[in-house]
Amino acid sequence: MKRLSIFAGTVGTIAIASTAMAGLNGLSYDIHGTDLVDGTYTVRMYAEVDAGDRLDAVYGNSDSGFMISMIDGATTYQNGTYGGPTSKSINSAFFPIVPSLEWDSYVTIGCLYSDGTPFGNNALQDIGIDWAGFEAGGDVSSNNGTWFVTPADAQGGEMDGRVLIGQFTIYQGTNPLYDMQFDAGFQGKDAAGVTWSSAGSIMVGIPAPGALALLGLAGIAGRRRRRG
Repeated sequence: MKRLSIFAGTVGTIAIASTAMAGLNGLSYDIHGTDLVDGTYTVRMYAEVDAGDRLDAVYGNSDSGFMISMIDGATTYQNGTYGGPTSKSINSAFFPIVPSLEWDSYVTIGCLYSDGTPFGNNALQDIGIDWAGFEAGGDVSSNNGTWFVTPADAQGGEMDGRVLIGQFTIYQGTNPLYDMQFDAGFQGKDAAGVTWSSAGSIMVGIPAPGALALLGLAGIAGRRRRRG
């Protein structure tokens, strides 16, 4: 399956630049596939962190509001019968019976499904977020909510410098570049066990070829800054 990775770095002239502070180097997403559900494309979104770091919570508060905002008529695919808003609701045992469930839209930390793939256990919890709008394919926001794991849960650990925070299967809107905006606060620990918190933001879409080239160059620059 062909994947395209787009990175939102800390500085740039393009609209998807993300806010980043100590601990969070930015947000990125892979275009995991197209037409996995007819007429959609599926992205997996990641928090980019340093080697040895972990992510424990994604949240909204008075300083860093959590928001998923759909742009110009775009919507997310939601399996209202078998799925749910977090990876704890995604039971991979149902995939042979309901193949589209694998591509449901949901948030997470580290794990893809309720069985804990690829960590073996999914201890994700959420509190204070009304998911009704999101489960209808639209927006969700919160200034007093979070999804989180404890520091003892392996799924918060980085893999290749990033931690999975969500999968979104999107029906495109009329905007030529972007279909979704994601904003949130992030909290975790660095390799020395010191707690960090940061705000991050990213725009999601399948851009036109010229814009895609620009995003690719910005991504390379962002990664070089991060690793330097």
